[in-house]
Amino acid sequence: MTSQYIDIIVYACVAIFLVFRLRAVLGRRTGTERPPIVTPVRDAAAPIVVPRPGGKVIDLVPNRPQTPQQAGFAQIQAADPGFRPEHFIEGARYAFEMIIKSFAAGDTATLRPLVSDDVYDSFTEVIRQRLAAKETVDTKIVRMQDPEILEAALEGRTAKLVVKFVTMQISATRDSAGQIVEGDPERQAEHIDVWTFARNVRSNDPNWVLTATTHPE
Repeated sequence: MTSQYIDIIVYACVAIFLVFRLRAVLGRRTGTERPPIVTPVRDAAAPIVVPRPGGKVIDLVPNRPQTPQQAGFAQIQAADPGFRPEHFIEGARYAFEMIIKSFAAGDTATLRPLVSDDVYDSFTEVIRQRLAAKETVDTKIVRMQDPEILEAALEGRTAKLVVKFVTMQISATRDSAGQIVEGDPERQAEHIDVWTFARNVRSNDPNWVLTATTHPE
């Protein structure tokens, strides 16, 4: 027998030995093995629950607290199921433009249903002063960011929403001779206004009115 045949026989014996060793280490499937244990991945947002005796469940994660704004929305919606913040924002944007333009033009008839008595008195006083000085104001809103609701609350039957408006405006005040006394008709300026709107939730009138204005620095 040649050395080549001897080598083949030796290699075959080694291979058979390795197969038996692998079977001893890894085992064989017989169809009766237990299925692998898989630990489920829990959604971090889902509550952790454990069963109580009798089948009841204990929630180990308490309800997440609402922000003051969310709590205010919930109170308003409980009193006025038709209230939707997104719909209010659309109306607030339109009201802002209407009020700014009417105030600049001295159009008190348009202002009257859009603002409260106190705001109306303040606006009309400024308009009277302009008329007495024979001054005119030209104001144009060039661009407006999406209005942002800062606060929401229900006080008795009155819903209140505080809204921040950020706009780019062009405004100029002219005297009786047409000379510019304030502003610049060629330059845009950023304006930040925080307005408070209110509505009686028991009223049939769906409109909100402007009740206060501030200009934060």
